Amino acid sequence: MNINTKGLSMSTQEPVWIIGGYQSDFARNFTKESLEMGDLVRETATGTLAGAGISTAQVEVVHVANAMGEFYVKQGHLGSMVASVVPDLCGVPASRHEAACASGGVAVLAAMADLESGRYDVALVLGVEIERNVPGTVGAGYLASAAWVGHEGQGQDFVWPFTFSQIAAEYDRRYGLRDEHLRRIAASAFANAKTNPKAQTRGWATPSECFSDDDQANPQVVGRVRRYDCSQVTDGGAGIVLVSDRWLRQHRGKVGGPVARIAGWGHRSASLSLADKLEASVDAEYMFGHVRDAITDAFSRAGVPDVFAFDGIETHDCFTISQYLAIDHFGITKPGCSGDAVDSGITERDGALPINPGGGLIGGGHPVGASGVRMLLDSYLQVTGQATGYQVQGARRFATLNFGGSTSTVVCTVIEAG
Repeated sequence: MNINTKGLSMSTQEPVWIIGGYQSDFARNFTKESLEMGDLVRETATGTLAGAGISTAQVEVVHVANAMGEFYVKQGHLGSMVASVVPDLCGVPASRHEAACASGGVAVLAAMADLESGRYDVALVLGVEIERNVPGTVGAGYLASAAWVGHEGQGQDFVWPFTFSQIAAEYDRRYGLRDEHLRRIAASAFANAKTNPKAQTRGWATPSECFSDDDQANPQVVGRVRRYDCSQVTDGGAGIVLVSDRWLRQHRGKVGGPVARIAGWGHRSASLSLADKLEASVDAEYMFGHVRDAITDAFSRAGVPDVFAFDGIETHDCFTISQYLAIDHFGITKPGCSGDAVDSGITERDGALPINPGGGLIGGGHPVGASGVRMLLDSYLQVTGQATGYQVQGARRFATLNFGGSTSTVVCTVIEAG
């Protein structure tokens, strides 16, 4: 296997701490339950506070991640929705953040900045999305707003499968790409989801034909993308409570559960246009250099030499090719050699460096605005030994990679046991 073990410069930063959180059941359909966005916000907020063992009176600031509220449920202004459904939070400053599928990651960074600056010490971070209330073709049109509207994807009913098929084609052109590796990534995601009690697909019947080129069991969507290469359309919420280092020092004896710290982070943005990004990397080492930079920035801030210092990764597998590109951009293999890691089994749940042990976006579900928060929550659960049903034994350090669009917004974090 071509493994990249290049060391990185190290630095440190004052940590922000995760003291607990909550995830809704991603298999639910809120519309069929006659519930609305306010019900999801209430459940996620109250569940998160209970999971962290703190009261509404202790919350000093609220950050809400949501990408598609105005489209799917015709509801914006979701920062103030929190006080509407949890009246005890009335008067607490709240903001809503949108960065397509990276909305959750950006909301977390905003909350961290509040704590690091000293402005506040306790932040409630929520990610919420309802997407199962419209037909698939209508939803695909809504989701296309995260691309560069009028500049790419014209004439395509399913802009994102089309876009990530283009990424797969470019990988193939530059390095070679075997579809069997994408199929194995999908099979792993669904297998991992089977034992995750909150995963959307945990009860699905997925025989081996679903992870083949069988046009009946795994029909083509667009180009290189087939049905089981795709993440799910999901209703769901996830939340975490973040606290400053000074707050934890003062309250450590009063925190009921285990804690984990966000030891490092990286954040990069690039053009909405996939063509722009691919043109920029024609002569570069990595296909998406800004993704690699976000990752190495997070490693450096955390004082982590390379990816092999981690016990697992939660990455943004909106499509199987998304996980494929994450493998080499994290440095598990050299650029273009991600298939080596798939073949070796290193990224399986029982491998040396598991990726998405709870199923990720493909197996677990992808409520767009909530996914980045859910990744942080799952990483917290992993490093504190609370990931019931999908625990990576002995996990002490996880990384997350959350991105929006065709990697136009990228957030990477490092989570360590306290």
